[in-house]
Amino acid sequence: MLLHDTALIFGRYARQTLRSRFAMLFGVLMPLLYLLFFGPLLTGLPLRSRGSSWQVLVPGLLLQLGLFGAAFAGFTIIIEKSQGIVERMRVTPVSRLALLLGRVLRDAAVFVFQAVLLVLAALAMGLRAPLAGILIGFAFVALLTLSLASLSYALAMNVRTPQEFGPAINALTMPAMLLSGLMLPMTLAPGWLDVLSHFMPFRYLVDAVRDAYVGSYATAHMLYGVLVALGFATLSVTVGTRVFRKAGA
Repeated sequence: MLLHDTALIFGRYARQTLRSRFAMLFGVLMPLLYLLFFGPLLTGLPLRSRGSSWQVLVPGLLLQLGLFGAAFAGFTIIIEKSQGIVERMRVTPVSRLALLLGRVLRDAAVFVFQAVLLVLAALAMGLRAPLAGILIGFAFVALLTLSLASLSYALAMNVRTPQEFGPAINALTMPAMLLSGLMLPMTLAPGWLDVLSHFMPFRYLVDAVRDAYVGSYATAHMLYGVLVALGFATLSVTVGTRVFRKAGA
């Protein structure tokens, strides 16, 4: 029943996404601009990290893609509430967990697709990374998307307008990006800032993906990254499901 309902909701939103291909491709634009205009500036710089500058930058851009894209996914819920779609779903027998999972799995598929496009562009610009490391990076993007999209939908269920939702998300995503070392390794930061960044869960994800991109899989960074990603995803989906059940959406 859950699988059937999840597939039903996933298919509904996947068809919506396929009807707006331009929007799907437009979502990768910002990371691609960073890749084109910021990446060449790092070439040859001492980044205090293993691997080339591309092996440092691209993992951060992948997670930036998931961070900013998934965090704003809740806008669709606000639109659906205003159009009465949520109200109509409320009277259906579809599982409340499926209503959330169908949405976030669609989001994960979209952002992994965008991540593939970003990596292909990076390979053309000089990135060299093992295939296993690249695939691990996609898995982290999917887990991050599941987590943040679940929380985004949960927040959107509790606000009334985009004017309330947007500033709240911006207030959370910008510090998360700056403190996670997505653009540059936190080893370049002052000691106090490096310590502060360890309280940001995304730091562990990006460190793990950077290890994967240099072919190091059995590392402490990888262990912490996997544990944090799985734990964060479990917590986020649980919170999102409870909100959906409470709202009867």
